[in-house]
Amino acid sequence: MFPRILKWAAIVLLGLLVVLLLAFGICAWRFMHENTKRYSVQVREIPIPADSATIAAGAHLYAIKGCTECHGKDLSGHVFLNDPAIGLVAGANLTTGKGGIPADYSNKDWLLALRHGVNREGRSLKIMPSYEYSKLSDHDMAAIIAYCKSQPPMDRQLPANSVAPLGKILTAIGKLPMFPAALTDHEYHQPAEMPATASTSYGEYLSVSCTGCHNPRLTGGANPVPGGKPVANITSSGHIGHWTEDDFMTTLRTGKTPEGYQLKNEDMPWKMTAQYTDEELKALFMYLKSL
Repeated sequence: MFPRILKWAAIVLLGLLVVLLLAFGICAWRFMHENTKRYSVQVREIPIPADSATIAAGAHLYAIKGCTECHGKDLSGHVFLNDPAIGLVAGANLTTGKGGIPADYSNKDWLLALRHGVNREGRSLKIMPSYEYSKLSDHDMAAIIAYCKSQPPMDRQLPANSVAPLGKILTAIGKLPMFPAALTDHEYHQPAEMPATASTSYGEYLSVSCTGCHNPRLTGGANPVPGGKPVANITSSGHIGHWTEDDFMTTLRTGKTPEGYQLKNEDMPWKMTAQYTDEELKALFMYLKSL
């Protein structure tokens, strides 16, 4: 009797192993397919002014859109994901220094990356939220590009990106936004400019930067970062529904909520949102309260 039980247990375990290997094989194939896929996109080119006002506006956008998290304050890039199970991903050196972008990197190349999530060869970039940046108006996109182009060369060689087995599985099942080109609306036509006013419409425009963590409906839930804490509901049905405008602005500038909880910057980047203007925070609050 006992040998028969061992025999069936071995058969079941072998069957499970075959299923797991087959599932991983499918995930690995899907990852490889997306990694080698070439996108043919139509880039709508826009003028990129180089005046001081445009560059200053770009510096502000670079700060509040989370660019420093991956590319650093000096744009020289750094490793922002280094997990043996998931992989290693570095934010690119965006300057023309050693290890950075080529000297002939054109405005079209910038737009390919920021609005379509692809490189010169048409292949998807990795973990670059182009699906968010693609919603920026022509005015704001031009400002960010102008700012990046105005920065001095910085020499920094970064390690090549690599993705471990778990990273491939998470990508394949939609839990890790590894390939932004697959998530970007390449047909979206951006507005020429979005008036920066304390309005619900401007708040909605700004809220795109919140959707990466809080989900497109802004109702929170599971953290997009594997192993991260659950993400808060930031609509009126969450804590924000009981907050005043001052409560909201204080929280996003100090990380301390009206309930007395101190947010960790790695969970909620309040050091980034602290750089929003009063008008931007008021507009964002108006929109979130309307949901």
